[in-house]
Amino acid sequence: MLWMVGVLFKTVTSLCDTMAGGWLALGELGLAIIGFAPFALHRLQAGHWAKNKLSIPKQISNNKITVLLPVWNEGLIIEKKLSDIASQSLKVELLVVDSASTDNTVEKIQNWLRDYPNAFSDHSIIQMKERKGKTPAVMLGLDFLSDKKGIIVMTDADAFFPSNAFERILRWFSDSTIGAVGGTPNRKGAISAEETYRDIYTMLRVGESAYDSTPFLEGSLLAWRSGKIDSSDLYPTANADDAQIATAIRLGGLRSIQDPGLIFEDQMPSTLKGQRRQKVRRAQGLIRLLVRNRKYWFSSRLSRFSVILRRNAWMHIISPLAITGGGLLAILRNLTYLPETNLMGLLSIVELYSIASWASVRFGYSIFGLKTAGTILVGLENLMAAIIATGRGRSLHMWEQHSDIRKKISEEY
Repeated sequence: MLWMVGVLFKTVTSLCDTMAGGWLALGELGLAIIGFAPFALHRLQAGHWAKNKLSIPKQISNNKITVLLPVWNEGLIIEKKLSDIASQSLKVELLVVDSASTDNTVEKIQNWLRDYPNAFSDHSIIQMKERKGKTPAVMLGLDFLSDKKGIIVMTDADAFFPSNAFERILRWFSDSTIGAVGGTPNRKGAISAEETYRDIYTMLRVGESAYDSTPFLEGSLLAWRSGKIDSSDLYPTANADDAQIATAIRLGGLRSIQDPGLIFEDQMPSTLKGQRRQKVRRAQGLIRLLVRNRKYWFSSRLSRFSVILRRNAWMHIISPLAITGGGLLAILRNLTYLPETNLMGLLSIVELYSIASWASVRFGYSIFGLKTAGTILVGLENLMAAIIATGRGRSLHMWEQHSDIRKKISEEY
């Protein structure tokens, strides 16, 4: 222990030998620790929590399922999506909410339902007069289903899942403590670094679920108990409606979990620019959700869930600000002070490694030893972009359409 104190003392002394460079270096290191610490801490703890594996009940709930399908300009793939839902081992009701599509989406839905009148136990179509974004479409669906009993399963038009997915969902809901269940993505067309991101993200969400609940679930396949949330629980001008639902369910007293065995497939945008735009949009929704629920970060009533909320707030809000500040100090230090000590040289090596890691992932290269660090840094960049967009009053909540995704789905499924 004493030698560690001695090393720390020598480190601080050497840094402060040159006041300007020393204080800049100290500030850079301090902000780097603030920025990266929650990722290391949460990853370690989530991995530990995940060892208490979620145990899916053997019994199947007798609840009926209503599928909520928000759509907008899905003409290329909507028939495949309807067939995918109809191929489930359980027959369900269907509610489609069309967000003022300008293509032939609604016409194709109506024709398909006429051709297959027994595909669903019942079906309804709501046509919005104006496109307002996905969350308002979901809110409209919630209002329509306010008196519906059973389980609501929300899914996206570009997500596909195995025929036993609904049966697996009903098994979870035989546990009275479960309020929401989300699927785990298997994303096609992703760059290799995306796999690293997905693995980290899934591990965190599954670990949070085992410990208490996760505030973030995937809207591509998300189920919850009808009547446990209201449309007023959602914010129409904010995206991440799935995370809003998951968090509202937990704040209402029931658990919200991600099932690692409930797999769905969807398609990533084919370009790095498209993938980044999608992540920045998502990041803004999650940041807004965390800020709106800041009063629960230290709630004694929520206990374990409050730990999860404030840890995610740290990673999604404080970390990108800290790393951006540390990066600015690094630039200033290198412009004003040339490293003359071994410690300063080591700091410069760490900076170069960080730049290389970020660049490799940012531009779609898979380089051993750089992917994990680069994935975190690019994630922080996306979060910072979302923070800047929010600060400028720019909302990213409007539904985006990726024609390249729809074309690939229409060819592959």
